[in-house]
Amino acid sequence: MDGDAGPLRVLFDGECGLCRAQALWLRRLDWRRRLRWEDFHASEAQGSCPAGLDRGALEQSLHVVAADGRVLRGFLALRRLARCLPALWPFVPLLYLPGAASLGEPLYRLVAQNRHRLSRDRGWGARG
Repeated sequence: MDGDAGPLRVLFDGECGLCRAQALWLRRLDWRRRLRWEDFHASEAQGSCPAGLDRGALEQSLHVVAADGRVLRGFLALRRLARCLPALWPFVPLLYLPGAASLGEPLYRLVAQNRHRLSRDRGWGARG
């Protein structure tokens, strides 16, 4: 997925403290202003979620939507974000090594499934 013709839309869970912290950190690295961060709860309320993405899918993982409408989620979305952020470029080759996605996606899912508990444990103000 190149979709480099325009900014990437990044849909994240704004009710999750870990997700908000990650978004803040990655925003600071977005020197080229290539990413548009959107809390999917707010986007959904405004009726602007991309076609084909329902609340259940958005609750499960981070989604990146390219200007051409292509969507990546989870580990593949994080890997795409790393390509946009010059500070993360040294790590990009590691993210594309053979087997990286087979290891990265289950690890991503494990963290995503426990993100609210992790947020609470760190005092990041997440919901139950």
